Amino acid sequence: MPAFPVLVQPAGLRFEADAGTSVLLAAQAAGIKLPSSCRNGTCRACMCLMLEGSVAYRIEWPGLSRDEKEEGWILPCVAHATSPLEIQAPLAAPIEAAPAVSRLLTGARR
Repeated sequence: MPAFPVLVQPAGLRFEADAGTSVLLAAQAAGIKLPSSCRNGTCRACMCLMLEGSVAYRIEWPGLSRDEKEEGWILPCVAHATSPLEIQAPLAAPIEAAPAVSRLLTGARR
């Protein structure tokens, strides 16, 4: 399957989105966190503005109004790139690795 470059503004983050993977999952695989919650197109937590490009949905009607679709709003959790994309997602950020937790080994069971 083809992969398409995605540019996330205003942070300038970049990743590749395989046509068979949602934009949200492709971002996460590349170490980029986009807001999300339900991951099925209903809660709209991931909604962002598509500045350039095109997407397709594998569900009949994602949680967007006709007007929102026409204005360029997309739901990355269920959107699949069909061309190079530029999206506006102000809360996007690199995923930070969790700090290592160090524990003393005492031999006691809990």
